[in-house]
Amino acid sequence: MKSKAIIIGAGIAGIAAAIRLSKKGYNVEVFEANSYPGGKLSNFSLGAYRFDAGPSLFTMPHFVDELFELCDENPRDYFNYKKKSIACQYFWEDKTTLTAYSDSKKFAQEVEDKLQVSPRVLQAYLDKAKNKYDLTENLFLNQSLHRLKTYWSKDTVKAIVNLPKMEIEKSLDEVNTHQLKEPHLVQFFNRFATYNGSSPYKTPGIMSLVQHLESHYGTYFPEGGMTEISQSLFELAKRQGVVFHMEKKVEQILIKNKKAIGVLCDGIEFLSDVVVSNMDIYPTYKKLLPSLKMPRNVRREERSSSAIIFYWGINKKFDEMDLHNIFFSNNYPAEFKAIFEDKTIYEDPTIYVNITAKETSNDAPKGAENWFVMINTAADYGQEWASEIDKLRKLVLAKLSRMLDCDMATFIKEEAVLSPPEIQAKTESHMGALYGSSSNNKMAAFLRHPNFKFSINQLFFCGGSVHPGGGIPLCLLSAKIVSDQLPLS
Repeated sequence: MKSKAIIIGAGIAGIAAAIRLSKKGYNVEVFEANSYPGGKLSNFSLGAYRFDAGPSLFTMPHFVDELFELCDENPRDYFNYKKKSIACQYFWEDKTTLTAYSDSKKFAQEVEDKLQVSPRVLQAYLDKAKNKYDLTENLFLNQSLHRLKTYWSKDTVKAIVNLPKMEIEKSLDEVNTHQLKEPHLVQFFNRFATYNGSSPYKTPGIMSLVQHLESHYGTYFPEGGMTEISQSLFELAKRQGVVFHMEKKVEQILIKNKKAIGVLCDGIEFLSDVVVSNMDIYPTYKKLLPSLKMPRNVRREERSSSAIIFYWGINKKFDEMDLHNIFFSNNYPAEFKAIFEDKTIYEDPTIYVNITAKETSNDAPKGAENWFVMINTAADYGQEWASEIDKLRKLVLAKLSRMLDCDMATFIKEEAVLSPPEIQAKTESHMGALYGSSSNNKMAAFLRHPNFKFSINQLFFCGGSVHPGGGIPLCLLSAKIVSDQLPLS
């Protein structure tokens, strides 16, 4: 008789875990509180404008393809994407612009032409980032850090021997400033700390390996938008026999004799042999495991950044912009101090603008664009968000109007706003933090909650708030780590 697995949450990691466990022979059921799958990877429309609601950057698509191939399906029959020739457009107040080309030689030439930095300097920096990734990939990303066997391997010995090369004792900003020196380029590479919701002035220098992922693997755009990632995997899971219970909010994980035996939903017990929580680890303990003491690091660890997102239907086309665009702050250190120390809105915020209509014309009316305008903020510490949103909207409009030489407010025809409290309400992300905990200390990789519970058998965890971290690729890897710890059914 097949073993049964219950998964809490149909986010990207939950769906991936369901596919993997189904392939291992488990009968899998997924309980999702929302009416739709995907968690943050969802979409909506405002009038004639379509928006991806959450994550907008797609890299390392082979992790998605791998799930189709695992099920003996050709991913191109169900899910397609194209590689971007331009990763992102960057804008500074001093009129400096930089196009981050996917082609490494073309990007190096752009950096030399615009910033007068030698290609040799840039290549040396990227080579060091690649070396960090190569040294840590198998140790940190492909398996649990919390199993003793992880440390009895050649990869571990090699990583320990090369520990000084990781630059853990330096901040990412210190590493970038020392190696690159040119202020615009330093700020360009400091930005990658935001990929896991951290500050470049606090997160360790090892995090420069994130740059390698984007420069080496490139950035992509899924046909139909980011929501097609979760939607295509949702359909794949159903073809594999996974049963989804939508609008079913789990109330408790059932524990008996130090073993997870199922879940309680709508007052009914659903029994299983394995339970996997794709819910943020903090509310998993607080709401679903009330009889267990929440681990100290989960209770006390610093939250990652959150965001305020303006969804704007713009009745104008901006030819100087691409799919991904960054308008930098003039004072990056002050901006991150505001986010992580003052917990307030900075007067000159960095603005990220994603425009999927650049790739899919149907996402906006002819001659118009759909702007996903995201500004990093602190998580929800009880700020007065209505006034913060009003303040930020004025700052953003003034900055964009100044840098694009127009009156932005006159082009907005549709508008919606997402704030940290709403992020928490929709996705159960504690305090609206987008990536669970931050990586603002050198031990951050080791402090993330493991993908299992030592004291409770058959209880596992996946998603961005546990090992190995946040973002689509790491969430998919967390599902693989969980699957690898379970036997065939």
